[in-house]
Amino acid sequence: MRMRMLAAAGVLVSGAVHFKLYFDWAHENNKVGPAFLLNAGAGLVIAVLLISWRHWIPPLLAVGFGVSTLAAFVTAATVGLFGVSEAWTGWAVWTAAVAELVAIAAGVTVLWQEYRPARQHSTSVRSAVHN
Repeated sequence: MRMRMLAAAGVLVSGAVHFKLYFDWAHENNKVGPAFLLNAGAGLVIAVLLISWRHWIPPLLAVGFGVSTLAAFVTAATVGLFGVSEAWTGWAVWTAAVAELVAIAAGVTVLWQEYRPARQHSTSVRSAVHN
């Protein structure tokens, strides 16, 4: 449950940063603005799902959220995205980037810990082969 909470914190913090940035400047861009609001809402919904629904879908959503949001920022910081050119400076950039990396790592960890296939004992395999 700790990893689910950590993934929830990651998506929630990233969503909160994007919500603040929407009101700071993103609302002026008719393509990036709605994406920032969607990011904020998705962060909240995914966080609630991670805590309340024990299924493989919420951690997968956390991973997808983190990867897609971080990829959008990297795109904006390198070649630009819908008229937005960013740089790796400022509290918002680093807070969101770290939160997205946390969401990715914690989401993958939840998937690995809770949903990896059960390992069979080598002794039971050997005895089945010899019978």
